[in-house]
Amino acid sequence: MTILQIETATTVCSVALAKDGVVLGYKQLDERNIHAEIITLFIEELLVAADMSYTDIDAVAVSSGPGSYTGLRIGVSTAKGLCFALDKPLIAIETLASMAYGIIAGDNIDKQILLCPMIDARRMEVYTALFDAAGNVIKPTAAEIIDEHSFNGQLKNNKILFFGDGAEKCREALSPNPNAQFVSGFVNSATYLTQKAAEKFAKNDFVDVAYFEPYYLKDFLVTKKKA
Repeated sequence: MTILQIETATTVCSVALAKDGVVLGYKQLDERNIHAEIITLFIEELLVAADMSYTDIDAVAVSSGPGSYTGLRIGVSTAKGLCFALDKPLIAIETLASMAYGIIAGDNIDKQILLCPMIDARRMEVYTALFDAAGNVIKPTAAEIIDEHSFNGQLKNNKILFFGDGAEKCREALSPNPNAQFVSGFVNSATYLTQKAAEKFAKNDFVDVAYFEPYYLKDFLVTKKKA
């Protein structure tokens, strides 16, 4: 079971190759507006390093959003193109869930803590959700404007770990609560898709390649520059 994994929901362009639930290698770069230029190059480099060809891929997994409109379009379009060309199944994994799995897999976290991934949605708005330490959804994905009253109900009785590129801008508003904790320097990665991708592959939990679209959460708005 060899799965190519793609993560482009934020400023990070990340590609990983996993075999039987173990990451063979990954390439990533955290730089805005670079995804279209490097994503296919990253895929090619990973396959060469693993001494594999495109036909060795059994499925493609993609981070499905929410997140950057442009980033998601690039990642999903690349994934669908590969699936069409190779006649391989497509696995979609919700971005905030994969971020939570990244924390769960990487640290010995307190089993009682709640996990709150945040993706920057400009100003004080974030795309966010709430998970327990096992990855179960406590509060579903939503776009929220964060202030000092956000998560008051959950923070009253639980420690919450905030992380992601939207968490840092919320630190000032949320940090006065002693139950609010923050992870600095968290970076989205295609490696975080590994566990969920392997589980979905084993269950034949695939999406329709022809009709699948990213989960944008909000409509894309085009604004004109001021003269």
